Amino acid sequence: MIPGLVWGATEAECEDPLPCDALEPGGVQADRAISIAAPPTVVYAWLCQLRIAPYSYDLLDNLGRRSPHRRDPSLTELEVGQRFMFAFALVSFVLGRHLTMVSGKVCVTYAVRPEGAGTRLVVRARFGMPRIIGRALAFGDVLMMRKQLLTLKELAEREASEQDAKRR
Repeated sequence: MIPGLVWGATEAECEDPLPCDALEPGGVQADRAISIAAPPTVVYAWLCQLRIAPYSYDLLDNLGRRSPHRRDPSLTELEVGQRFMFAFALVSFVLGRHLTMVSGKVCVTYAVRPEGAGTRLVVRARFGMPRIIGRALAFGDVLMMRKQLLTLKELAEREASEQDAKRR
C-alpha cells in the first residue's frame, strides 16, 4: 500500500462507489473514514460548516483564524456552486447524505452513513493529475484530512452530548 492513500477506511469503504469517482475516474484515489458518536444529522450539519472554514490546522489552512466551534445552522442551506474551504466549489449533494466538491483537478466526496447509534463519515479524494503528483498530494492531504476529521468528530460529539443533556 502507498502511504497516504488510506486512513481509517475499510477495504469495503475503499471499493464502494462515491460521486467523486465519476468526476476524476482515472485519478489517484485517497480514502479516509472515521466513526463518530453523534447522529448523522449532526455530522452532516458540521460538514456544511466547511463552507466557512477547513477545520484542519488553522494556522496553515485558515490564515491563522480559529475555525468556529459553534455551528451556524444557516450553513446547511446548500446550492451547487457554493464555495467550501475557500478553494472548492460544491458540485453535488444529497441533504443529510453527501457533499461533493471540486477544486481544479481535485474532487472530494464526504459521505455520511449511519453506524449503530452514531455515524460513519467516509471521505474520498480523487487527484486527476499525473500519478506521481497525485500521490504526493494524497500524502500531504492525509495529514490535513486526519486533523479535519478528528476536529469534526470532536465538535459533532460535543454537540450531540449537549443535545442529550438538554433532553434529560
